[in-house]
Amino acid sequence: MNIYVGNLPFTTGDQELSDLFSQFGAVQSARVILDRETGRSRGFGFIEIGDEDGHKAIDALNGTDMGGRPLKINEAEARQDRRR
Repeated sequence: MNIYVGNLPFTTGDQELSDLFSQFGAVQSARVILDRETGRSRGFGFIEIGDEDGHKAIDALNGTDMGGRPLKINEAEARQDRRR
């Protein structure tokens, strides 16, 4: 399952994101999205985790506070091809 994690503190890195979700199961990948020009976090990221563990994580973590910001967590939508 691919999970979108929004409203992340701008200081959050891939490892912190992985650590947050690892309490629910084996994290296959964790990636905070960076701005291409500045290299700074854009405030959101993606987690890949098993389906059952992912649903548990969404239910438990959505709306919880991380660094003073309420996380917005849901199942990621399929990315649409922008190269048309």
